[in-house]
Amino acid sequence: MEKICVYGAGNWGSTAARIIAENTIRYDKFYNVVNMYVHKEIYNGRELTDIINTDKENTKYLPGFKFPDNVFATSDIQFALKDVTMLVVVIPHQFLVSAMKEVSQYADLSKLKVVSLIKGMYIGKEDIKTTTQTIESVLNLKPSVLSGANLANEIANREICESTLGCMDDTEAELWIKAFQTDYFRIMHVKNVYAIELCGALKNVVAVAVGMAAGLGYGNNTKAAIMRIGFMEILKFAQMLYPSTAESILFESCGIPDLITSCLGGRNFKVSAEFVKTGKSIDVLEAEMLNGQKLQGPLTSLEVHEYLSNVNKTADFPLFTAVFEIVYQNKDAKPLLESLFKVSRQSIL
Repeated sequence: MEKICVYGAGNWGSTAARIIAENTIRYDKFYNVVNMYVHKEIYNGRELTDIINTDKENTKYLPGFKFPDNVFATSDIQFALKDVTMLVVVIPHQFLVSAMKEVSQYADLSKLKVVSLIKGMYIGKEDIKTTTQTIESVLNLKPSVLSGANLANEIANREICESTLGCMDDTEAELWIKAFQTDYFRIMHVKNVYAIELCGALKNVVAVAVGMAAGLGYGNNTKAAIMRIGFMEILKFAQMLYPSTAESILFESCGIPDLITSCLGGRNFKVSAEFVKTGKSIDVLEAEMLNGQKLQGPLTSLEVHEYLSNVNKTADFPLFTAVFEIVYQNKDAKPLLESLFKVSRQSIL
């Protein structure tokens, strides 16, 4: 039998734990109890693990939605990983390496299967690692990825949506589908991992740009135009890194649908709109609007810019470059966003 642990207790991690806990009861392939590793945290004078286990609700990150009784939250990493064979990783990507080092200490890696729900990358000046490549480098196993147009609160509210599972092994894919799929959350399996992750990370940068446009008062026509430019830059970036990337992957939930969803109402969109409206820093807005959870889009724009600068390609990606300059160099958003429409079409394609 398979035992599942969800590593992370934010908005999306809590939603994933709720779904998985319902499915472990449904299928005899799984132990009923789902462990959820929660970073030690005090909220309203109580430990978050105590709130989740006693009140059956993550009142900080997913208020209003109850957990099934078979979700058990713990801040003891050794206990969380005991006998676990399937690990769902859903934390900000900047904490991934240290988290996986903990996993390597306490999990039985010979039996472990891992799926990443993280939308982010490690981008250095000379190389790029997706989250699964980072996990693989620490744990020496082949992780899968689940990504798509998946706003956590809508899924928690049982609104119909899809997600893309990138998994190279058909038998393992069947297990992940059983763990996640419901009548309202449909999983589409493809044998591609890295391109899915690039889509999931880069769409956050596009959502920042669209949010800025909204904050400046632009309407839907402008926002749609920025989405189109962003879509083309995502495709170009993916094919630059992985020349075999098929355009068809962008028509899965992890591609255009995720881009649209994030640009219509995701956290990167909302916070970026306030960023240009108020002039407050991203850090301040994260604290005010996200209960301290971290945005992925601004950091990804910084990492992407460093990489593109090193390979002399910034001019080929005007949207990615504009987001970096607005967030990190305090440049005026309005002229930079308007300049996107003065770039020749040839330089985008």
